[in-house]
Amino acid sequence: MQFAQSRLRYYTLSLHRDLPAGMVLFLLALPLSLGVALASGAPLVSGMISAIIGGLIVSWISGSQLSVSGPAAGLSFIVLHEIGDVGGFEPFLLAVLISGLIQIVLGLLKAGVLSAFLPSSVIRGMMVAIGIILIIRQIPHAIGTSLDLMGEETFFPMGAESSFLVFEEAFASIALGPTTVALGSLLILSLWDSPVFGHRVITRMIPGGLIVVSWGILFHFLSIGTPFEIKDVHLVNLPEFTRPSEVLDYLSFPDFSRWLDPGIYSAALTIAVLGSLESLLSLEAVDKLDPLKRVAPPNRELLAQGIGNLLSALIGGLPLTAVIVRSSANVDAGGRTKVACFFHGVLLLLSFLFFARWLNFIPLSALAAILVYTGFKLCHPRHFMASYREGRDRLIPFLITIFAIITTDLLIGIAIGLTFGIYYVFKANSNRAISLTRNGPHYLIRFRKDVSFINKPLLRGHLASVEPESHLIIDGSRAEFIDMDIIETIDDYLKASSEDDITVTLRNIRGLETPQKG
Repeated sequence: MQFAQSRLRYYTLSLHRDLPAGMVLFLLALPLSLGVALASGAPLVSGMISAIIGGLIVSWISGSQLSVSGPAAGLSFIVLHEIGDVGGFEPFLLAVLISGLIQIVLGLLKAGVLSAFLPSSVIRGMMVAIGIILIIRQIPHAIGTSLDLMGEETFFPMGAESSFLVFEEAFASIALGPTTVALGSLLILSLWDSPVFGHRVITRMIPGGLIVVSWGILFHFLSIGTPFEIKDVHLVNLPEFTRPSEVLDYLSFPDFSRWLDPGIYSAALTIAVLGSLESLLSLEAVDKLDPLKRVAPPNRELLAQGIGNLLSALIGGLPLTAVIVRSSANVDAGGRTKVACFFHGVLLLLSFLFFARWLNFIPLSALAAILVYTGFKLCHPRHFMASYREGRDRLIPFLITIFAIITTDLLIGIAIGLTFGIYYVFKANSNRAISLTRNGPHYLIRFRKDVSFINKPLLRGHLASVEPESHLIIDGSRAEFIDMDIIETIDDYLKASSEDDITVTLRNIRGLETPQKG
Protein backbone atom coordinates (compact mmCIF):
# COMPACT_ATOMS: atom_id res chain seq x y z
CA MET A 1 0.00 0.00 0.00
CA GLN A 2 2.82 2.36 0.94
CA PHE A 3 4.63 1.51 -2.29
CA ALA A 4 1.50 2.30 -4.35
CA GLN A 5 1.13 5.64 -2.59
CA SER A 6 4.78 6.54 -3.20
CA ARG A 7 4.46 5.67 -6.90
CA LEU A 8 1.30 7.76 -7.19
CA ARG A 9 3.10 10.68 -5.56
CA TYR A 10 6.05 10.16 -7.93
CA TYR A 11 3.80 10.50 -10.98
CA THR A 12 1.74 13.34 -9.51
CA LEU A 13 4.78 15.52 -8.86
CA SER A 14 5.67 15.47 -12.56
CA LEU A 15 2.20 16.16 -13.97
CA HIS A 16 3.07 19.79 -14.75
CA ARG A 17 5.78 18.48 -17.11
CA ASP A 18 4.19 15.26 -18.35
CA LEU A 19 0.80 16.58 -19.46
CA PRO A 20 2.19 19.29 -21.78
CA ALA A 21 4.81 16.82 -23.08
CA GLY A 22 2.04 14.32 -23.78
CA MET A 23 0.20 16.99 -25.75
CA VAL A 24 3.29 17.58 -27.90
CA LEU A 25 3.71 13.83 -28.42
CA PHE A 26 0.09 13.56 -29.44
CA LEU A 27 0.48 16.30 -32.03
CA LEU A 28 3.58 14.60 -33.45
CA ALA A 29 2.12 11.08 -33.40
CA LEU A 30 -0.94 12.04 -35.46
CA PRO A 31 0.75 12.67 -38.83
CA LEU A 32 3.59 10.22 -38.15
CA SER A 33 1.23 7.33 -37.50
CA LEU A 34 -0.78 8.06 -40.62
CA GLY A 35 2.39 8.51 -42.67
CA VAL A 36 3.88 5.20 -41.54
CA ALA A 37 0.64 3.39 -42.41
CA LEU A 38 0.67 5.00 -45.84
CA ALA A 39 4.33 4.05 -46.42
CA SER A 40 3.58 0.48 -45.28
CA GLY A 41 0.75 -0.04 -47.76
CA ALA A 42 -1.68 -0.58 -44.87
CA PRO A 43 -5.01 1.08 -43.95
CA LEU A 44 -4.44 4.50 -42.38
CA VAL A 45 -6.45 3.49 -39.33
CA SER A 46 -3.91 0.72 -38.57
CA GLY A 47 -1.26 3.34 -37.81
CA MET A 48 -3.54 5.11 -35.34
CA ILE A 49 -4.47 1.83 -33.65
CA SER A 50 -0.87 0.84 -32.94
CA ALA A 51 -0.03 4.37 -31.70
CA ILE A 52 -3.01 4.30 -29.31
CA ILE A 53 -2.03 0.87 -27.96
CA GLY A 54 1.57 2.04 -27.58
CA GLY A 55 0.38 4.96 -25.48
CA LEU A 56 -2.39 3.39 -23.40
CA ILE A 57 -0.97 -0.09 -22.76
CA VAL A 58 2.71 -0.49 -23.64
CA SER A 59 3.66 2.64 -21.68
CA TRP A 60 2.61 1.01 -18.38
CA ILE A 61 4.04 -2.44 -19.09
CA SER A 62 7.40 -1.04 -20.19
CA GLY A 63 10.01 -0.30 -17.55
CA SER A 64 11.07 2.91 -19.31
CA GLN A 65 9.72 6.22 -18.07
CA LEU A 66 10.37 8.10 -21.32
CA SER A 67 10.21 5.59 -24.19
CA VAL A 68 7.30 6.04 -26.60
CA SER A 69 6.00 3.12 -28.66
CA GLY A 70 4.07 3.19 -31.90
CA PRO A 71 4.27 2.29 -35.58
CA ALA A 72 7.89 2.51 -36.69
CA ALA A 73 8.83 4.02 -40.01
CA GLY A 74 12.01 1.96 -39.85
CA LEU A 75 9.87 -1.14 -40.35
CA SER A 76 7.64 0.31 -43.06
CA PHE A 77 9.54 -1.32 -45.94
CA ILE A 78 9.53 -4.68 -44.11
CA VAL A 79 5.78 -4.36 -43.51
CA LEU A 80 5.12 -3.46 -47.15
CA HIS A 81 7.22 -6.42 -48.31
CA GLU A 82 5.64 -8.93 -45.91
CA ILE A 83 2.06 -7.85 -46.71
CA GLY A 84 2.80 -8.68 -50.34
CA ASP A 85 4.55 -11.95 -49.48
CA VAL A 86 1.76 -13.36 -47.28
CA GLY A 87 -0.96 -12.22 -49.66
CA GLY A 88 -2.86 -9.48 -47.86
CA PHE A 89 -3.28 -7.40 -44.73
CA GLU A 90 -5.35 -9.90 -42.73
CA PRO A 91 -2.79 -12.74 -43.07
CA PHE A 92 -0.12 -10.21 -42.20
CA LEU A 93 -1.96 -9.39 -38.96
CA LEU A 94 -1.65 -13.06 -38.01
CA ALA A 95 2.12 -12.79 -38.54
CA VAL A 96 2.21 -9.71 -36.31
CA LEU A 97 0.26 -11.56 -33.62
CA ILE A 98 2.75 -14.45 -33.71
CA SER A 99 5.67 -12.01 -33.67
CA GLY A 100 4.25 -10.61 -30.43
CA LEU A 101 4.25 -14.10 -28.92
CA ILE A 102 7.87 -14.56 -30.01
CA GLN A 103 8.85 -11.28 -28.33
CA ILE A 104 7.11 -12.35 -25.12
CA VAL A 105 9.16 -15.58 -25.15
CA LEU A 106 12.37 -13.60 -25.81
CA GLY A 107 11.58 -11.39 -22.84
CA LEU A 108 10.95 -14.38 -20.56
CA LEU A 109 14.26 -15.90 -21.74
CA LYS A 110 15.96 -12.61 -20.82
CA ALA A 111 17.24 -12.06 -24.36
CA GLY A 112 17.07 -8.31 -23.81
CA VAL A 113 20.43 -8.45 -22.03
CA LEU A 114 22.04 -8.52 -25.48
CA SER A 115 21.36 -4.80 -25.78
CA ALA A 116 24.04 -4.17 -23.15
CA PHE A 117 26.66 -5.38 -25.64
CA LEU A 118 25.73 -2.79 -28.29
CA PRO A 119 28.58 -0.28 -28.78
CA SER A 120 27.62 3.22 -27.67
CA SER A 121 29.27 4.64 -30.80
CA VAL A 122 26.68 2.81 -32.93
CA ILE A 123 23.80 4.02 -30.74
CA ARG A 124 25.07 7.59 -30.99
CA GLY A 125 25.46 7.20 -34.76
CA MET A 126 21.87 5.97 -35.02
CA MET A 127 20.60 9.02 -33.14
CA VAL A 128 22.58 11.43 -35.32
CA ALA A 129 21.49 9.69 -38.55
CA ILE A 130 17.83 9.83 -37.56
CA GLY A 131 18.25 13.51 -36.73
CA ILE A 132 19.71 14.23 -40.17
CA ILE A 133 16.98 12.20 -41.87
CA LEU A 134 14.28 13.95 -39.84
CA ILE A 135 15.49 17.35 -41.00
CA ILE A 136 15.76 16.34 -44.66
CA ARG A 137 12.48 14.42 -44.87
CA GLN A 138 10.44 17.21 -43.26
CA ILE A 139 11.61 19.89 -45.71
CA PRO A 140 8.78 19.26 -48.23
CA HIS A 141 6.14 19.68 -45.53
CA ALA A 142 7.90 22.71 -44.08
CA ILE A 143 7.94 24.53 -47.43
CA GLY A 144 4.48 23.39 -48.53
CA THR A 145 5.06 21.00 -51.40
CA SER A 146 2.65 18.18 -52.17
CA LEU A 147 5.29 15.47 -51.62
CA ASP A 148 4.34 12.97 -48.95
CA LEU A 149 7.53 12.17 -47.05
CA MET A 150 6.25 12.35 -43.49
CA GLY A 151 6.35 8.57 -43.02
CA GLU A 152 9.90 8.07 -44.30
CA GLU A 153 13.01 7.59 -42.18
CA THR A 154 15.52 7.14 -44.98
CA PHE A 155 17.19 9.75 -47.16
CA PHE A 156 17.36 7.69 -50.35
CA PRO A 157 14.25 5.46 -50.39
CA MET A 158 14.02 5.82 -54.19
CA GLY A 159 17.73 5.91 -54.96
CA ALA A 160 20.09 8.84 -54.61
CA GLU A 161 19.49 10.38 -58.03
CA SER A 162 15.70 10.20 -57.72
CA SER A 163 15.77 11.65 -54.21
CA PHE A 164 17.79 14.68 -55.26
CA LEU A 165 15.35 15.26 -58.13
CA VAL A 166 12.51 15.10 -55.61
CA PHE A 167 14.10 17.78 -53.45
CA GLU A 168 14.89 19.90 -56.51
CA GLU A 169 11.20 19.73 -57.37
CA ALA A 170 10.28 20.52 -53.76
CA PHE A 171 12.28 23.73 -53.65
CA ALA A 172 10.92 24.75 -57.04
CA SER A 173 7.37 24.84 -55.64
CA ILE A 174 7.67 26.60 -52.29
CA ALA A 175 4.34 27.75 -50.83
CA LEU A 176 4.35 31.04 -48.91
CA GLY A 177 1.91 30.06 -46.15
CA PRO A 178 3.45 26.77 -44.95
CA THR A 179 6.98 28.19 -45.28
CA THR A 180 6.05 31.20 -43.14
CA VAL A 181 4.53 28.91 -40.50
CA ALA A 182 7.65 26.70 -40.49
CA LEU A 183 10.08 29.60 -40.20
CA GLY A 184 8.01 31.20 -37.45
CA SER A 185 7.83 27.87 -35.65
CA LEU A 186 11.61 27.39 -35.76
CA LEU A 187 12.07 30.92 -34.42
CA ILE A 188 9.65 30.21 -31.54
CA LEU A 189 11.41 26.95 -30.65
CA SER A 190 14.83 28.62 -30.76
CA LEU A 191 13.69 31.45 -28.51
CA TRP A 192 11.98 29.01 -26.15
CA ASP A 193 15.30 27.20 -25.61
CA SER A 194 17.49 30.31 -25.62
CA PRO A 195 19.20 31.59 -22.45
CA VAL A 196 16.93 34.66 -22.58
CA PHE A 197 13.67 32.68 -22.28
CA GLY A 198 14.79 29.18 -21.31
CA HIS A 199 14.97 29.75 -17.54
CA ARG A 200 11.64 31.48 -17.12
CA VAL A 201 8.74 29.77 -15.37
CA ILE A 202 6.38 29.99 -18.35
CA THR A 203 8.80 28.23 -20.69
CA ARG A 204 9.30 25.41 -18.20
CA MET A 205 5.54 24.93 -17.82
CA ILE A 206 4.51 25.28 -21.48
CA PRO A 207 6.54 23.39 -24.13
CA GLY A 208 7.48 25.29 -27.27
CA GLY A 209 5.66 22.67 -29.34
CA LEU A 210 2.30 23.81 -27.96
CA ILE A 211 3.06 27.41 -28.85
CA VAL A 212 4.11 26.33 -32.34
CA VAL A 213 0.85 24.45 -32.95
CA SER A 214 -1.18 27.40 -31.65
CA TRP A 215 0.77 29.73 -33.93
CA GLY A 216 0.13 27.44 -36.90
CA ILE A 217 -3.63 27.26 -36.32
CA LEU A 218 -3.89 31.02 -35.80
CA PHE A 219 -1.92 31.71 -38.98
CA HIS A 220 -4.12 29.28 -40.93
CA PHE A 221 -7.31 31.17 -40.05
CA LEU A 222 -5.77 34.62 -40.53
CA SER A 223 -4.34 33.70 -43.94
CA ILE A 224 -7.62 32.59 -45.51
CA GLY A 225 -8.24 34.58 -48.69
CA THR A 226 -4.67 35.94 -48.85
CA PRO A 227 -1.62 34.83 -50.92
CA PHE A 228 -0.41 33.10 -47.73
CA GLU A 229 -3.48 30.86 -47.46
CA ILE A 230 -2.65 27.27 -46.48
CA LYS A 231 -4.37 24.71 -48.69
CA ASP A 232 -6.15 21.68 -47.27
CA VAL A 233 -3.46 19.34 -48.63
CA HIS A 234 -0.98 20.97 -46.22
CA LEU A 235 -3.18 20.39 -43.16
CA VAL A 236 -3.55 17.32 -40.94
CA ASN A 237 -6.09 14.95 -42.50
CA LEU A 238 -7.80 12.50 -40.15
CA PRO A 239 -10.89 10.40 -40.93
CA GLU A 240 -13.97 11.94 -39.30
CA PHE A 241 -16.66 9.89 -37.48
CA THR A 242 -20.18 11.03 -36.70
CA ARG A 243 -20.36 8.47 -33.88
CA PRO A 244 -17.72 6.23 -32.19
CA SER A 245 -19.37 2.99 -33.38
CA GLU A 246 -18.28 3.81 -36.94
CA VAL A 247 -14.72 2.95 -35.93
CA LEU A 248 -15.66 -0.75 -36.10
CA ASP A 249 -16.11 -0.42 -39.85
CA TYR A 250 -12.41 0.46 -40.16
CA LEU A 251 -11.03 -2.43 -38.07
CA SER A 252 -9.35 -5.50 -39.58
CA PHE A 253 -8.75 -8.88 -37.95
CA PRO A 254 -6.13 -11.65 -38.34
CA ASP A 255 -6.83 -14.45 -40.80
CA PHE A 256 -6.47 -17.44 -38.47
CA SER A 257 -7.17 -19.86 -41.34
CA ARG A 258 -3.53 -19.35 -42.42
CA TRP A 259 -2.00 -20.51 -39.14
CA LEU A 260 -0.32 -23.53 -40.79
CA ASP A 261 1.29 -21.45 -43.56
CA PRO A 262 5.14 -21.47 -43.16
CA GLY A 263 5.28 -18.04 -44.82
CA ILE A 264 3.32 -16.57 -41.91
CA TYR A 265 5.91 -17.82 -39.41
CA SER A 266 8.79 -16.58 -41.55
CA ALA A 267 7.22 -13.11 -41.62
CA ALA A 268 6.54 -13.29 -37.87
CA LEU A 269 10.17 -14.13 -37.10
CA THR A 270 11.41 -11.29 -39.28
CA ILE A 271 9.12 -8.75 -37.60
CA ALA A 272 9.95 -10.05 -34.11
CA VAL A 273 13.74 -9.94 -34.58
CA LEU A 274 13.89 -6.58 -36.37
CA GLY A 275 11.27 -4.99 -34.14
CA SER A 276 13.05 -6.20 -31.00
CA LEU A 277 16.37 -4.88 -32.26
CA GLU A 278 14.91 -1.47 -33.04
CA SER A 279 13.16 -1.33 -29.65
CA LEU A 280 16.31 -2.25 -27.71
CA LEU A 281 18.42 0.24 -29.65
CA SER A 282 15.83 2.96 -29.06
CA LEU A 283 15.70 2.05 -25.37
CA GLU A 284 19.49 2.42 -25.10
CA ALA A 285 19.35 5.75 -26.90
CA VAL A 286 16.52 7.10 -24.70
CA ASP A 287 18.40 6.10 -21.54
CA LYS A 288 21.27 8.29 -22.74
CA LEU A 289 18.88 11.20 -23.36
CA ASP A 290 17.15 10.87 -19.99
CA PRO A 291 18.16 13.92 -17.89
CA LEU A 292 17.68 11.78 -14.75
CA LYS A 293 19.91 8.99 -16.20
CA ARG A 294 17.48 6.16 -15.41
CA VAL A 295 18.16 2.74 -16.95
CA ALA A 296 15.18 0.76 -18.27
CA PRO A 297 15.15 -3.09 -18.08
CA PRO A 298 15.46 -4.47 -21.65
CA ASN A 299 13.76 -7.81 -20.89
CA ARG A 300 10.67 -6.04 -19.63
CA GLU A 301 10.73 -3.90 -22.79
CA LEU A 302 10.58 -7.05 -24.94
CA LEU A 303 7.60 -8.27 -22.92
CA ALA A 304 5.87 -4.92 -23.31
CA GLN A 305 6.45 -4.80 -27.07
CA GLY A 306 5.28 -8.40 -27.43
CA ILE A 307 2.03 -7.76 -25.60
CA GLY A 308 1.55 -4.54 -27.58
CA ASN A 309 2.03 -6.30 -30.92
CA LEU A 310 -0.33 -9.10 -29.93
CA LEU A 311 -3.11 -6.64 -29.01
CA SER A 312 -2.42 -4.40 -32.01
CA ALA A 313 -2.73 -7.33 -34.42
CA LEU A 314 -6.01 -8.49 -32.86
CA ILE A 315 -7.78 -5.26 -33.85
CA GLY A 316 -5.98 -4.41 -37.09
CA GLY A 317 -2.95 -2.37 -35.99
CA LEU A 318 0.55 -2.19 -37.44
CA PRO A 319 3.51 -3.74 -35.60
CA LEU A 320 4.89 -1.33 -33.05
CA THR A 321 8.29 -0.72 -31.51
CA ALA A 322 9.89 1.76 -29.16
CA VAL A 323 10.50 4.74 -31.44
CA ILE A 324 13.49 7.04 -30.90
CA VAL A 325 11.94 9.98 -32.81
CA ARG A 326 8.92 10.28 -30.54
CA SER A 327 10.91 9.29 -27.46
CA SER A 328 13.47 12.04 -28.05
CA ALA A 329 10.62 14.49 -28.66
CA ASN A 330 9.20 13.41 -25.29
CA VAL A 331 12.50 14.25 -23.58
CA ASP A 332 12.78 17.51 -25.51
CA ALA A 333 9.25 18.53 -24.46
CA GLY A 334 10.09 18.03 -20.79
CA GLY A 335 8.49 14.63 -20.12
CA ARG A 336 9.64 12.95 -16.92
CA THR A 337 7.49 9.83 -16.43
CA LYS A 338 5.40 7.38 -18.43
CA VAL A 339 2.34 9.55 -17.76
CA ALA A 340 3.39 11.67 -20.77
CA CYS A 341 3.24 8.67 -23.11
CA PHE A 342 -0.03 7.47 -21.59
CA PHE A 343 -1.59 10.92 -21.91
CA HIS A 344 -0.60 11.11 -25.57
CA GLY A 345 -2.39 7.76 -26.07
CA VAL A 346 -5.52 9.09 -24.38
CA LEU A 347 -5.48 12.17 -26.62
CA LEU A 348 -4.94 10.03 -29.71
CA LEU A 349 -7.97 7.91 -28.82
CA LEU A 350 -10.20 10.90 -28.04
CA SER A 351 -9.13 12.77 -31.16
CA PHE A 352 -9.62 9.72 -33.31
CA LEU A 353 -13.14 9.27 -31.99
CA PHE A 354 -14.39 12.82 -31.47
CA PHE A 355 -12.13 15.67 -32.55
CA ALA A 356 -10.72 14.80 -35.97
CA ARG A 357 -12.56 17.73 -37.56
CA TRP A 358 -10.80 20.30 -35.34
CA LEU A 359 -7.37 18.72 -35.52
CA ASN A 360 -7.51 18.95 -39.28
CA PHE A 361 -6.85 22.71 -38.96
CA ILE A 362 -3.21 22.11 -37.86
CA PRO A 363 -0.69 22.90 -40.63
CA LEU A 364 1.71 20.07 -41.39
CA SER A 365 4.49 22.65 -41.67
CA ALA A 366 4.16 23.45 -37.95
CA LEU A 367 4.59 19.79 -37.05
CA ALA A 368 7.44 19.51 -39.55
CA ALA A 369 9.21 22.40 -37.82
CA ILE A 370 8.97 20.61 -34.46
CA LEU A 371 10.55 17.52 -36.03
CA VAL A 372 13.26 19.59 -37.74
CA TYR A 373 14.16 21.16 -34.40
CA THR A 374 14.16 17.77 -32.69
CA GLY A 375 16.32 16.40 -35.49
CA PHE A 376 18.84 19.22 -35.05
CA LYS A 377 19.20 18.36 -31.37
CA LEU A 378 19.78 14.70 -32.27
CA CYS A 379 22.51 15.53 -34.80
CA HIS A 380 24.04 18.47 -32.96
CA PRO A 381 27.73 19.05 -33.82
CA ARG A 382 28.69 18.26 -30.22
CA HIS A 383 28.03 14.56 -30.93
CA PHE A 384 30.63 14.62 -33.70
CA MET A 385 33.14 16.38 -31.48
CA ALA A 386 32.56 13.92 -28.64
CA SER A 387 33.19 10.95 -30.94
CA TYR A 388 36.30 12.63 -32.35
CA ARG A 389 37.72 13.15 -28.86
CA GLU A 390 37.07 9.50 -27.95
CA GLY A 391 39.44 8.28 -30.65
CA ARG A 392 39.46 6.52 -33.98
CA ASP A 393 38.07 3.22 -32.67
CA ARG A 394 34.80 4.98 -31.76
CA LEU A 395 34.76 7.67 -34.43
CA ILE A 396 34.86 5.29 -37.41
CA PRO A 397 31.87 3.07 -36.33
CA PHE A 398 29.99 6.27 -35.44
CA LEU A 399 30.51 7.80 -38.91
CA ILE A 400 29.90 4.52 -40.76
CA THR A 401 26.61 4.01 -38.89
CA ILE A 402 25.44 7.49 -39.89
CA PHE A 403 26.39 7.01 -43.54
CA ALA A 404 24.92 3.49 -43.74
CA ILE A 405 21.56 4.49 -42.22
CA ILE A 406 21.23 7.55 -44.45
CA THR A 407 22.08 5.67 -47.66
CA THR A 408 20.16 2.42 -46.92
CA ASP A 409 17.60 2.24 -44.14
CA LEU A 410 17.51 2.16 -40.36
CA LEU A 411 17.90 -1.57 -39.76
CA ILE A 412 20.45 -2.29 -42.49
CA GLY A 413 22.46 0.75 -41.41
CA ILE A 414 22.46 -0.41 -37.79
CA ALA A 415 23.64 -3.88 -38.86
CA ILE A 416 26.52 -2.34 -40.82
CA GLY A 417 27.42 -0.06 -37.92
CA LEU A 418 27.33 -2.97 -35.46
CA THR A 419 29.66 -4.98 -37.70
CA PHE A 420 32.28 -2.22 -37.67
CA GLY A 421 31.70 -1.49 -33.99
CA ILE A 422 32.27 -5.11 -33.01
CA TYR A 423 35.35 -5.27 -35.26
CA TYR A 424 36.96 -2.32 -33.48
CA VAL A 425 36.05 -3.74 -30.08
CA PHE A 426 37.78 -7.01 -30.96
CA LYS A 427 40.72 -5.12 -32.41
CA ALA A 428 41.12 -2.97 -29.32
CA ASN A 429 40.88 -5.97 -26.98
CA SER A 430 43.33 -7.90 -29.11
CA ASN A 431 45.92 -5.12 -29.01
CA ARG A 432 45.62 -4.69 -25.25
CA ALA A 433 45.88 -8.41 -24.47
CA ILE A 434 49.49 -8.78 -25.60
CA SER A 435 52.32 -6.25 -25.38
CA LEU A 436 55.88 -6.34 -26.74
CA THR A 437 58.81 -4.51 -25.14
CA ARG A 438 62.37 -4.44 -26.51
CA ASN A 439 65.68 -3.43 -24.94
CA GLY A 440 68.52 -4.17 -27.35
CA PRO A 441 68.68 -7.94 -27.95
CA HIS A 442 66.22 -8.57 -25.11
CA TYR A 443 62.49 -8.90 -25.81
CA LEU A 444 59.54 -9.25 -23.43
CA ILE A 445 56.09 -10.46 -24.58
CA ARG A 446 53.56 -10.05 -21.78
CA PHE A 447 49.99 -11.41 -21.65
CA ARG A 448 47.20 -9.51 -19.85
CA LYS A 449 43.87 -10.94 -18.68
CA ASP A 450 42.29 -13.33 -21.22
CA VAL A 451 44.31 -14.28 -24.30
CA SER A 452 42.13 -16.07 -26.89
CA PHE A 453 42.38 -17.21 -30.49
CA ILE A 454 41.54 -13.70 -31.74
CA ASN A 455 44.92 -12.58 -30.34
CA LYS A 456 46.83 -15.15 -32.40
CA PRO A 457 47.61 -12.84 -35.38
CA LEU A 458 49.02 -10.21 -32.98
CA LEU A 459 51.14 -12.80 -31.18
CA ARG A 460 52.51 -14.14 -34.45
CA GLY A 461 53.43 -10.62 -35.51
CA HIS A 462 55.30 -9.99 -32.26
CA LEU A 463 57.16 -13.31 -32.51
CA ALA A 464 58.14 -12.61 -36.11
CA SER A 465 59.69 -9.28 -35.07
CA VAL A 466 62.21 -10.96 -32.73
CA GLU A 467 65.61 -10.83 -34.40
CA PRO A 468 68.09 -13.76 -34.48
CA GLU A 469 70.54 -14.21 -31.59
CA SER A 470 68.17 -12.55 -29.15
CA HIS A 471 66.69 -13.43 -25.77
CA LEU A 472 62.88 -13.58 -25.57
CA ILE A 473 60.81 -13.80 -22.39
CA ILE A 474 57.15 -14.78 -22.73
CA ASP A 475 55.38 -13.83 -19.49
CA GLY A 476 51.89 -15.18 -18.76
CA SER A 477 51.78 -14.35 -15.04
CA ARG A 478 49.15 -11.62 -15.55
CA ALA A 479 46.89 -13.73 -17.77
CA GLU A 480 43.77 -15.26 -16.26
CA PHE A 481 43.17 -17.49 -19.29
CA ILE A 482 45.36 -18.60 -22.22
CA ASP A 483 43.62 -20.30 -25.15
CA MET A 484 45.03 -23.57 -26.56
CA ASP A 485 45.50 -21.83 -29.93
CA ILE A 486 47.95 -19.48 -28.19
CA ILE A 487 49.71 -22.41 -26.50
CA GLU A 488 50.10 -24.17 -29.84
CA THR A 489 51.47 -21.00 -31.47
CA ILE A 490 54.10 -20.65 -28.74
CA ASP A 491 54.96 -24.36 -28.95
CA ASP A 492 55.51 -24.11 -32.71
CA TYR A 493 57.72 -21.09 -32.19
CA LEU A 494 59.78 -22.88 -29.56
CA LYS A 495 60.55 -25.67 -32.02
CA ALA A 496 61.66 -23.20 -34.72
CA SER A 497 63.46 -20.59 -32.59
CA SER A 498 66.65 -22.60 -32.18
CA GLU A 499 67.39 -22.23 -35.88
CA ASP A 500 67.77 -18.45 -35.37
CA ASP A 501 69.69 -18.92 -32.10
CA ILE A 502 66.88 -17.28 -30.10
CA THR A 503 66.80 -18.10 -26.41
CA VAL A 504 63.22 -18.33 -25.09
CA THR A 505 62.24 -18.16 -21.43
CA LEU A 506 58.65 -18.97 -20.39
CA ARG A 507 57.00 -17.62 -17.26
CA ASN A 508 53.69 -19.06 -16.05
CA ILE A 509 52.65 -20.49 -19.43
CA ARG A 510 50.66 -23.56 -18.43
CA GLY A 511 51.29 -26.68 -20.46
CA LEU A 512 54.72 -25.52 -21.68
CA GLU A 513 58.19 -25.47 -20.20
CA THR A 514 61.22 -23.35 -21.00
CA PRO A 515 63.23 -25.32 -23.58
CA GLN A 516 66.61 -26.62 -22.43
CA LYS A 517 69.57 -26.19 -24.74
CA GLY A 518 71.36 -29.42 -25.50
